[in-house]
Amino acid sequence: MRRRLKQTLRLSVRARVMGFMVFLTMLTLVLAGTAAYLLQRADLHRSMDDSLGRTVTEFIQRGEQSVNPSTGEPWSTADEFIHTTVSGMILAENESMVAVRDGQVRWLANESLPVRLEDDPEFLTWIESQLPIEEHRIRTAETEQSTYRAVIVPVMMAEDTEPTHFVLAFDVDEGMAALHRTFFTYAGIGAAAVVVTGMLGWLLVGRLLQPVRLLRRTAQSITEEDISRRIPVRTKDDLGELAVTVNQMLDRLETAVTSQRQLLDDVGHELRTPVTIVRGHLELIDAEDPQDVRQTAELAVDELDRMSRLVEDLVTLAKSDQRDFLAVSAADVDLLTEQVFEKAQTLGDREWSLDSQARTVVPLDAQRITQAWLQLAHNAVKFSDPGSRISLGSAVHRTTLYLWVKDAGAGISAEDQETIFSRFSRGSHSQRAEGSGLGLAIVETIARLHGGEVRVESVPEKGSIFTMVLPVAELFELAGQQPEDDDAVHATGPLPVLENTTDRPNR
Repeated sequence: MRRRLKQTLRLSVRARVMGFMVFLTMLTLVLAGTAAYLLQRADLHRSMDDSLGRTVTEFIQRGEQSVNPSTGEPWSTADEFIHTTVSGMILAENESMVAVRDGQVRWLANESLPVRLEDDPEFLTWIESQLPIEEHRIRTAETEQSTYRAVIVPVMMAEDTEPTHFVLAFDVDEGMAALHRTFFTYAGIGAAAVVVTGMLGWLLVGRLLQPVRLLRRTAQSITEEDISRRIPVRTKDDLGELAVTVNQMLDRLETAVTSQRQLLDDVGHELRTPVTIVRGHLELIDAEDPQDVRQTAELAVDELDRMSRLVEDLVTLAKSDQRDFLAVSAADVDLLTEQVFEKAQTLGDREWSLDSQARTVVPLDAQRITQAWLQLAHNAVKFSDPGSRISLGSAVHRTTLYLWVKDAGAGISAEDQETIFSRFSRGSHSQRAEGSGLGLAIVETIARLHGGEVRVESVPEKGSIFTMVLPVAELFELAGQQPEDDDAVHATGPLPVLENTTDRPNR
């Protein structure tokens, strides 16, 4: 139950990315708005205090003149001074004043001012609580109606028996109301921006994550029977590169699985016969007859040897799909030709000859080429008579390297020439076709991995020419190199032809 709940609550990558984006957007807006609000609030309070300070300074300076500027006579009462002086003062928005004596309001500000201090009894009570005034400093007064920044200045003239207290105050709440309206608007716009960002981000993230969804669908569609599906690559960004990498991985996986299936099919197909033969003879063996035992043992050993060769060939073909199957390095074709010729002479009693040797150095896997070349020589021995002529040679023509084996054997029919490079194909000469039927398939694979091919020219009862055709440019590309000179483009040695024919092999 708990596992199901976790799976239900598990969010997709798209949802997590969007949630993180929305969270960051909201956090940015909140931090920016809070910082701006606090700065504006501090500036507003400072502006209020500065305005109060300037107004009080102006008020005190006028009082220090001691005479009424309009009459030239000394001020007689505080009421006269306040009424005459304050009437010419200009106040800021949300600023007001009042004069109080003995708890009674003695003077009111102009009715045009929106802030009416006399209408807030708690504020008047606060004024009384501040008396007597020792210094006229700015104080904060909080009431149910509002919050004020206020300064109280005592005024007493010659005919006054008690001081009148002149109060100048800012309504902080009214002053902050405009700021609050601004930031409420900011909050609304920010919320709308978060919603729009969320919707656009949802679409954008969905588009960006499309290769991931395609990857998931492709992975779900791959089965043991079908691993050919690939991810469409539609972008050139990191996710596009991910799709390319996964496709390359699937290519390697498909190659490995195909090779494994082919190997299993081949093993099941070819090993069944020798196993059946050995088992049948062992079941029928006469243990009391030494000759029968000896003959059965010889047959079993022969079949086991054939099975061993078959397994070795199958392993070679299976390894051909691996990256390290070829070990490419610079090879002297002249020396390689001579070495292969010397080894081939031990394969059978034939009239061996060396046609020509290509004097060039190209990058290739000398061991694999030797393996394929000797396999062609072995086939020539197998399908020719003792004492017949077999020749080997190498040549370079038109930037292509030719390596061949020519025999005067039974030849190959046109029908068999189309299938002899397939696995387990032995051709129509069954009486000579002893072996696994994988030799020419191995030769074809080695040539193909070198960027070339194997060509055959054959005339029944005249003989055959098997030629590995290796483009020099492909060999250098395989090694990741560039030819240092143009030596390889010059013809070195003639190409072989069958006896009694004038046709040359395809070039």
